Amino acid sequence: MLPPNISAEAWEQALAAFRRTVGDEWVFTSDEDTGLYRDAYSPVWDEPEERLISAAVAPKSAEEVQVIVRTAHEHGIPVFPISTGKNLGYGGSAPNLSGSVIIDMKRMNKVIEVDDKRHFAIVEPGVSYFDLYRHIQDNNLNVWIDVPDPGWGSVMGNALDHGVGHTWYNYRDHFNAHCGLEVVLPDGEMMRTGMGAMPGAPTFADFRYGFGPYVDGLFAQAGFGVVTKMGIHLMPPPDAFLHRRVLVPRREDLIPLIEITNRLEDAGLIGMPLYESPMFYAQFADPELRAIGKSADVWDGNAVNRYSAEKGVAPWQLGLSFYGPMEVVEASWRHACGLYEKAIPGVRFEDVETLSFPLDAHQAEAVKHKVLIGMPNMNVFSMGARSQTNPEPADGHLLFSPMVPRTGEEVFKAQRIFTEGMTAMGVDFPYAYGPFTAPFTWIPRVFALTTGLPVSRSDTAMNKLSRDTMSRLIALGAEHGYGEYRTPPLFQDQVMGTYNFNDNILRRFCETLKDAVDPKGIIAPGCGGFWPAIMRKAGK
Repeated sequence: MLPPNISAEAWEQALAAFRRTVGDEWVFTSDEDTGLYRDAYSPVWDEPEERLISAAVAPKSAEEVQVIVRTAHEHGIPVFPISTGKNLGYGGSAPNLSGSVIIDMKRMNKVIEVDDKRHFAIVEPGVSYFDLYRHIQDNNLNVWIDVPDPGWGSVMGNALDHGVGHTWYNYRDHFNAHCGLEVVLPDGEMMRTGMGAMPGAPTFADFRYGFGPYVDGLFAQAGFGVVTKMGIHLMPPPDAFLHRRVLVPRREDLIPLIEITNRLEDAGLIGMPLYESPMFYAQFADPELRAIGKSADVWDGNAVNRYSAEKGVAPWQLGLSFYGPMEVVEASWRHACGLYEKAIPGVRFEDVETLSFPLDAHQAEAVKHKVLIGMPNMNVFSMGARSQTNPEPADGHLLFSPMVPRTGEEVFKAQRIFTEGMTAMGVDFPYAYGPFTAPFTWIPRVFALTTGLPVSRSDTAMNKLSRDTMSRLIALGAEHGYGEYRTPPLFQDQVMGTYNFNDNILRRFCETLKDAVDPKGIIAPGCGGFWPAIMRKAGK
């Protein structure tokens, strides 16, 4: 495959330049090699719409990235930078534009610095969460990282796609926790943001703003440059960790449960709250409960509450994480219990885990919820695996992640909107929306009411249904003000189109910036749902 609008002669010249820059062994053009950059969870697998690449180039340094970008700029070749290229459910390592050249920065895997007195790290793109964690452990550094699930992805790449983790609100919004970028611009020039713009400043990873406009956001979910270095704030390890559970007996109890939890989190007393519905899992084994969940009158809560009273299954449970000195976290837990008891008759509490730090290797291995204490792992892949209740698992999933206000009333409203929307389409996936769909709290101060839509390597009908469902959910969410924070390339144009205040001024503003900074449109065209002028005029 050739890059779009590039002659065979120009392509060979560019490949030769890439090989001179990084070495023959780090330029990949064979079908076997380029196939590794396909989106493993593509909903258009082996269909004409699938995003495929022309080649991949793996530089070892920021200087090599500069040469690659200059070469691409000279020939007008679109490039798509990736760090480790995981990002499953949101597009993997596939570009927005077929024929793009992947700039694969996995070899740029240096942990440049970790400071456990000022609590930051500076990393290259290829540093995974496992890499950073091992560096900290091997050097006996007294600092924690916040990790996503799974932990194999890039620290930088996750942040730049607005990825999230599981600990304290200061750290689990990973782009918000970043501090300072080094960026190769579309003409090959290098820029550093924040304090990095001052030569010799020792505060690159301490103070993110520097002086003048704060431009870092232009390099997240967008194609304004190739980020080659990033600082990120880390967490001082606490003396103790408590994980506790709150269970409520009625469906409507979610309303005060959320209100109190918001107060606790926004006051800094807890880490990430974890909402779940025991009924969500119980319905797969109990036809009676599944019938209740499918009934038209489930939304009034009466049948759910009767089932809860008869079977002892809570409609909602909440996991709470406390970090700090033991006497402080125990006092915070007692305070939280008092608030819940006052507001929710019949509330119950359970102890899940109590830890004192540091942990030895045996204790660390036994930790139940490793991500809550910054330990990267791959356990999330057990979800959706083959089981009695899921005998034929899908090959992957699309993630639909609308932003919903943090109230119980809004959760109930969004549940019903999306459930009825999927029902109207005749969709009944195993993890489809329903009255037991719980909100995710990865992003501080807002809920993600995320669901996964199955994809297949062989069932094109399933893929079409998932694509159609995804598109309908995006439109349905927008009708009610529930916008997505992240989506695969296939849907980025549609999602950006829903952010359409004042005749899509946001998109038009981004296009204006793109045309000024990247007039040839070579860096990740289409990323973020906006395109360079040359492709807008050609209809891509």
